[in-house]
Amino acid sequence: MRARLSILDLAPVGRGETASDSFGASVALARRAEELGYERVWYAEHHNIPTIASSATSVLIAHVGAQTRTIRLGAGGVMLPNHAPLLIAEQFGTLAAMYPDRIDLGLGRAPGGDQSTMHALRRDPHSADTFPEDVLELQGYLTGNSVIPGVAAIPGQGSNVPLYILGSSLFGARLAAALGLPYAFASHFAPAALQPALAACRAEFRPSEQLDRPYAMAGVNVLAADTTAAAEAQLKSVRRARAVGQFGRQFGLVGPDVSDERADEILAGGAAPHVDETLTHTAAGTPDHVRDSLDRFLGLTNADELITVHPAPTAEDRLHSITLLAHDFRIAA
Repeated sequence: MRARLSILDLAPVGRGETASDSFGASVALARRAEELGYERVWYAEHHNIPTIASSATSVLIAHVGAQTRTIRLGAGGVMLPNHAPLLIAEQFGTLAAMYPDRIDLGLGRAPGGDQSTMHALRRDPHSADTFPEDVLELQGYLTGNSVIPGVAAIPGQGSNVPLYILGSSLFGARLAAALGLPYAFASHFAPAALQPALAACRAEFRPSEQLDRPYAMAGVNVLAADTTAAAEAQLKSVRRARAVGQFGRQFGLVGPDVSDERADEILAGGAAPHVDETLTHTAAGTPDHVRDSLDRFLGLTNADELITVHPAPTAEDRLHSITLLAHDFRIAA
């Protein structure tokens, strides 16, 4: 079974690293992905998370775009309720002018942070309620058919930057289907509604100017290594990092420098089942094992494209993971 193969890069900040280190690693990852034939690299908007440096998504895309040549780059995604649609149209219209035919715009409706972060972003608690209307407003700016008379996105007007709807529930799947847009499911951390959502995005699909048939993308974690032991060690680090990320604040523990011992205490204290649920769709092991795991995942989802997340703890391990995967998993043209 074949599918397009892409990457979601969370611009992770590892133990003892800075944001500058993270951005250098993101450039190296995108360059390697370009050499290997990956379809695209996306960056996600997250806020107030010490281990993720991709909060200013459009700025990071511009930085990586300047140091790559052909690979598609985009947001996976921009949390649209945090922003005015016009501003996002201008930002991504600017990127499209810089890097023609290389820019994607994935859209989500989550805050990308906790309640305090929402307040700091000046986000209205009810802003997610207008997400469908905001998507249409944004689409109007990018296609040159503004729904607000006299207002155009400059740059951006007529750029036709392709839109993608991101989600982890039936809401996003049905919206993507209704608007005739590609749908990307966040199964790399929220697997519960994967199959119902993909079924809905296909069954309810209405063709649009952008897309004439359903296009489904699914997220999956990949830890490809030379040996099973190396992959298992990486997975142990990932479990610890997720435990701290999801539950550490209640113990005053945040950031990449929390000790392994404290992370293990969080896991043992009841976090393990929740963490392991988020890692349901994870292919960890040697290339043969990873390929077999991804083939099973494709059998489950029939996805047109896999958005692979490589959460290994070091930049070197992430580069090695995407290299092993590309060499062992046939990338669809």
